[in-house]
Amino acid sequence: MSLEFENLGLQPRLVQAINQLGYEQPTPIQQSAIPVLLEGHDVIGQAQTGTGKTAAFVLPMLQQIEANVGFIQALVLAPTRELAIQVAEAAGGMASQSQARILAVYGGQSYQIQTRQLRRGVDVVVGTPGRLLDLINQKELDISQVRYLVLDEADEMLEMGFIEDVETILKLISAQHQTALFSATLPEAVRNLAERYLTNPQKISINPKRLTVEGIEQRFCVVREDNKLAALTRLLEAEDVKSALIFARTKARAQELSDELNRRGITAEALHGDLNQSRREAVLQHFRQRTVSLLVATDVAARGLDIDDISHVFNYDVPQDTEDYVHRIGRTGRAGRKGVAISFFTSRERRKQGQIEAYTRQKINEISIPSREEILKRRDERFIQRLTEQLGRGSISHERSLISQLENTSFDIFEIAAAAIRLARANEANSPVEEIMDPVKEHKRHKKFGEKFAESEPASTRHGKKGPRKDNFETSDKNDSQPRRSRRQQGTEPGMVRLLLNLGGVHGVRPGDIVGAIASEVGIPGRAIGEIDIRKDFSFVDVAEKHVNQVLKGSTGRYFLRGKPVMLKLANN
Repeated sequence: MSLEFENLGLQPRLVQAINQLGYEQPTPIQQSAIPVLLEGHDVIGQAQTGTGKTAAFVLPMLQQIEANVGFIQALVLAPTRELAIQVAEAAGGMASQSQARILAVYGGQSYQIQTRQLRRGVDVVVGTPGRLLDLINQKELDISQVRYLVLDEADEMLEMGFIEDVETILKLISAQHQTALFSATLPEAVRNLAERYLTNPQKISINPKRLTVEGIEQRFCVVREDNKLAALTRLLEAEDVKSALIFARTKARAQELSDELNRRGITAEALHGDLNQSRREAVLQHFRQRTVSLLVATDVAARGLDIDDISHVFNYDVPQDTEDYVHRIGRTGRAGRKGVAISFFTSRERRKQGQIEAYTRQKINEISIPSREEILKRRDERFIQRLTEQLGRGSISHERSLISQLENTSFDIFEIAAAAIRLARANEANSPVEEIMDPVKEHKRHKKFGEKFAESEPASTRHGKKGPRKDNFETSDKNDSQPRRSRRQQGTEPGMVRLLLNLGGVHGVRPGDIVGAIASEVGIPGRAIGEIDIRKDFSFVDVAEKHVNQVLKGSTGRYFLRGKPVMLKLANN
């Protein structure tokens, strides 16, 4: 029998807040974890890829802390900037009926902004391990009195190479605290961590059975990150889209995508947490009345959205949690109608497809992005359809008189008709069909650190595997610190640029450290970082071409790795 939130021991103010957010019934992980955490026990929560776990640890946390006591009472560690932001936003919504102050800290945002807020006073901090340690070392963040600790996506944190940072942080927290560890999987490293730092934890393991709606046709396509917008615009033209929700990972990304669609002549509006209530209501009213047919939203903003007739859901960014995927696509195919859900996976995200299929127990069909020729043919078909409909309406006597006047010129009727069609379709010139490159073959990059990669790369380092290269680089036998341009540098993957990092093996750096440092501090997604080759006292790092300028601009020695300033430059300079 499914319990209600009221029966889990939560205070009325929290129940009111989650009801306002659109939560209906607690998920299995929430039903099991919330009462145990409220009793003060340490918890190891395992779910396949995430089953509403954020509310499972945030709600007990908010109930057990006091607002404005003058020190940080709760700390949440997350592996990525995106997840830290997502958790902080969700926690902010759940804390709407309290005065708890919540702050997300992560790389890519100014230290000054974060330190200013810390000095004003914060009750809950959500952050990535690297930025948390930086703030601790700068004496800007004091976690010695934390009473409630959460390790979110613990397996991901360890896989990304944050184990030492996490343990350093855990040792700085008072022994008198409660710990909640949530992880999709429980590899040996996570079990060892739990054994060392949790006290008699209660293990909660959820095998979700929730399925997606049968009336939803689920599809996916594999696309490069920098080709997502081009792929989306093609699909919007090729599909019979009456109204669509397009999900983006962050507030800023949702707004940017909406703005870019409008610049391309595709009317869209954004729905995210930065909108005030009146603006949010106006956006939703436009969408319900079909004044706008495309709504670009974040998960938090779209929670509780009750609009029936949505023909399509696009996962522009694949969600972190599989349950979020179910929530997202469940907004189409309602009231007996058919719906379509299309998800964009980058090469590195392909493993999520299998996770989603395992969770929903339903197949997601792979599709190809429509070709340029298919889009142009579709435009012709739509024009002919509109023209035929106009001919069927009659009442074109004025236009016929214009044709009669034009017949007296030197142009024949076919030339006149062709010129009229060109004028009528002139706006299509503002919507060119952009080129889409084939996704990069990433040779099973999603495997865990330390596992063997594709046999075609027996000696490479891809986010975690070290080994002596044979033919990939030419180096001097006398001095390995003097790299030269080589066949490998000339053969860097399409769309990637090779950078030279001033730190190497002698400095104790590992692939996960490099990914975390660059992604967190510069503010780019971890998937934008490709192959990593760690040498004795320097390293090579491949970065997506679209992010190179941002990475180089941010590499000024202002952030550190293993206590050393990080400096990057083009590898062939």
